[in-house]
Amino acid sequence: MEAISVGLLGLGTVGSGVVKIIKNHQDKLMHQVGCPVEVKKVLVQDLNKQREVDIEASLLTGSPEEIIDNPDIDIIIEVMGGIEDTRKHLLKALANKKHIVTANKDLMALYGSELLTAASENGCDLFYEASVAGGIPILRGLADGLASDRITKMMGIVNGTTNYILTKMSQDGSAYEDVLKEAQELGYAESDPTSDVEGLDAARKMAILATLGFSMKVDLVDVKVKGITGVTEEDLQYGKQLGYIMKLIGIAHREGEKVEVSVQPALLAESHPLAGVNNEYNAVYVYGEAVGETMFYGPGAGSLPTATAVVSDLVGVMKNLRLGVNGKSAVSPQYPKKLKDPSEIYSKYFLRLHVKDEVGVFGELTSIFSKHSVSLEKILQLPVEEKGLAEIVLVTHQSSLKDYEDILSSLEDLPAVKTIESSYRVEGSGS
Repeated sequence: MEAISVGLLGLGTVGSGVVKIIKNHQDKLMHQVGCPVEVKKVLVQDLNKQREVDIEASLLTGSPEEIIDNPDIDIIIEVMGGIEDTRKHLLKALANKKHIVTANKDLMALYGSELLTAASENGCDLFYEASVAGGIPILRGLADGLASDRITKMMGIVNGTTNYILTKMSQDGSAYEDVLKEAQELGYAESDPTSDVEGLDAARKMAILATLGFSMKVDLVDVKVKGITGVTEEDLQYGKQLGYIMKLIGIAHREGEKVEVSVQPALLAESHPLAGVNNEYNAVYVYGEAVGETMFYGPGAGSLPTATAVVSDLVGVMKNLRLGVNGKSAVSPQYPKKLKDPSEIYSKYFLRLHVKDEVGVFGELTSIFSKHSVSLEKILQLPVEEKGLAEIVLVTHQSSLKDYEDILSSLEDLPAVKTIESSYRVEGSGS
């Protein structure tokens, strides 16, 4: 019984987890696919570095060609990250008829369609479950489990770093900078956290989810992105007072032929299932026309959870090898891309203002909302330390994004408004 040979590009956190699972779960893999799995070669940057995993030095190489051009290697697992060089390596590997498993969301968000096309043309598999939400089988759930349904909406917490930060800020009343430092010390946040806290990591994942879920080529530039760096303890406390929890939420919503895709801090009703997803955990809430509402929940990062998704994809490739059906699973997007414009995107909004504490100011504010036919669901008026000012917190009823942006513009021009302190999308009704 001939073993299936695997080449690994990268031996960091996830790569080490992959080696451990292949080694420790060999009986399970044998049972699943009927033959052994063997790690043949591993690409590393430093051949002499101490490793988290016990691996023979003879398996390590500093040359990608030793894996990409090796005729004995059937499947390449890419867990080294990077974009441009990695894309070249994978395109060459596909030309060499190697099947690919990748955990690289940055690469798939930017070049996924090109790589999937190359895989199909070369009769190869390209699986990328681990690129979104770590150990949660969300892509497989969409592609296989919900294949017969029409997905209308996906809402997700798909970045563990920002979820950890917002959870700690909300529960402990800590400042953003303090929690970010703590997250970096614990290894949840990178030394340069920009990609996480500015929402770019989540945006890449939402582009991948929307492309698959809606069968429409959604690019990273189509995702409207706002990060969490402007979120304050006051925003979280006022949200709580009104019955909401703050999360960085990715939203992909299809109505008819048009879609909207965004990532932004949003206030969720405390009763919403995503509101209870805390710390580094991820969850994706999926609405289907037939199935109704489903939720996928689990660890969104980490060595073994992400490696589990990688090895599950590896099992998928190996099953296809045994059946002789590699390269036949990729399905091209069915629908042309049509994005909603701001007049077609509807939501409720939370708004916090500092205004002059004078008679008639509130009437001026409400007249602006009335002019755009936007009514108010909740209103709080509170004193502030600065003399002569009041703080007003509002939650609107449903409004189009265009009307809401026009309202914000009018409020900025109103002499009675000193500052617009914050503004967030709202999902559901608070207490």
